[in-house]
Amino acid sequence: MASALLQRINDDLKTAMKARDDKLRVSTLRLVMAAAKDRDIAARANDRCCGLSDDEVLAVLTKMVKQREDSAQTYEDAGRIELAEQERREIAIISDYLPKQLSETEIQSAVDSVIADIGASGLKDMGKCMGALKERYQGAMDFSKANEKVKSRLATA
Repeated sequence: MASALLQRINDDLKTAMKARDDKLRVSTLRLVMAAAKDRDIAARANDRCCGLSDDEVLAVLTKMVKQREDSAQTYEDAGRIELAEQERREIAIISDYLPKQLSETEIQSAVDSVIADIGASGLKDMGKCMGALKERYQGAMDFSKANEKVKSRLATA
């Protein structure tokens, strides 16, 4: 069973191509489809022939956004503002397919909830907590921020 999210991205790509839409949108959606196809091929190599799930597609999209954020920062540091702006426009296009991102307070309450559910009592439970957060909030949370919050919370536990 193929991912509904991937189908939506593919349909949007076809629509953008037919409408001779913004070239950046078309090229960005093509990059998304290529990254998803690479991930699908890797999954098939591991005898998972059912296609990508929505969670796997969200992981691909999240990774692509993170790469572009890093690139934009590098371009800004080098004084290449026009390239940084292009990266940010690509982030906006990709972000259309991600769930609404959690705020700082929502991340903190999610961390507190997971720690309570798991019964985490120290830094040794960090992996369990992060695994549960990734399972519950894939694509909706910045896990580097969550990691910091989990670490600080478990360090004082």
